[in-house]
Amino acid sequence: MSFEQEWAQLKSGAAGKTTATRLNQLPASPGGGGQDGLVVNQDDLGAVGNDAYTLHNKLRKRADIAGAGSEDSDDGEGSTALAARELTRRNFRLGGELSTALSVWESQVKTVRQMCAHISNHLDYSKARHAEDEDHIAAAMRDRNGEPMSVSRISGLVD
Repeated sequence: MSFEQEWAQLKSGAAGKTTATRLNQLPASPGGGGQDGLVVNQDDLGAVGNDAYTLHNKLRKRADIAGAGSEDSDDGEGSTALAARELTRRNFRLGGELSTALSVWESQVKTVRQMCAHISNHLDYSKARHAEDEDHIAAAMRDRNGEPMSVSRISGLVD
């Protein structure tokens, strides 16, 4: 069977079928939530934030190829930048390419560092905000005398 014949056969077979999107999913739980929901603990958030902070610092120290060897340079340029400039000065096209590679590398490392800082800072903020919300809710769930509200009083607020 040729490709055209097989393609025509597949098209005619598909023409009679209806198309619809079908999602594979678990059946909805009767209470809306419970065991099927996403659960994140404060320890989990702290570990992710700490890992992001650690990665940010490691990238700052170890991924700086532009500044590598700058302590040996009179003008503070790193060895890669010096090599690119010297190759360009001697009319090697590799100098421009090396300079471009260095620029792209610095840009990408900067982007990853910014994202690590954003993750770390956001998780720190979320953790602090969650603690504030918990304190506010706990205070709101007390009577004027400071005692916890009774279940009947809470039920009355919900209705």
